[in-house]
Parts: sequence; C-alpha cells; structure tokens
Amino acid sequence: MSNPDQMYDEAIALKDKGNLPAAVEKLHEIEALAPTHTLTQSALAIMLQKLGRFDEAIAHAKKVVELNPNDPFSVSQLSVIYQRCGRIPEAEDALAKSRVMNSGGGGCGSGGCGHH
Repeated sequence: MSNPDQMYDEAIALKDKGNLPAAVEKLHEIEALAPTHTLTQSALAIMLQKLGRFDEAIAHAKKVVELNPNDPFSVSQLSVIYQRCGRIPEAEDALAKSRVMNSGGGGCGSGGCGHH
C-alpha cells in the first residue's frame, strides 16, 4: 500500500495532467486513510473550489485551519477559498484574523493558544 505522501504525489500528477476529478478522487482516498494529512486537506480545498464544489472546498479549508490553528497561512488560504467561492464577508473575517496573527497580536505566546 502506498503511503499518504506517495499518494499525494500521484494526485498532484493527475492534477498536472488536467484531470482534476481523478486528482480529487485520489485525495479522498488519502483522506480516508489519513484524515489529518494537511497537504491533502489543502489540495482538496483548492481543487474542489476549481470544480465549483464550494461547500466542500470551504469545509476542507476549515479543516486545514483546525489542523494548524496557529498558522496564518492556513487562515489566509481559508480567506482565499471563501473569496473565490463568493463568500466575501467570511473571506474578510478570515483575512482580518490572518493579519492579526501575522502581526503577532493574536494573544498567543510561544506555548500556543490554550483555554483559560
């Protein structure tokens, strides 16, 4: 059996050949085996958005943020996915959150964000 990284490379090769539906199918196979494989979740967000499957794309972009809650890039990607899916208010909210994170104003110290 292939590992998630090898399967991901296969999915990207399918995308590069212009076969987004097959790439998405391969990514869903990875997701079933390794639901926390961040690259898979991110790629699904992008490819599903390109296929016009907006609700699914947003769900995967949100999953990336769940997996990497302190990563401003993940929040920025969520903003872009929202924007490309026509969800402008949500895009603006995510962009604002990303900017706060990038400026260091997120209130999280070196230990990350915890519950108080």
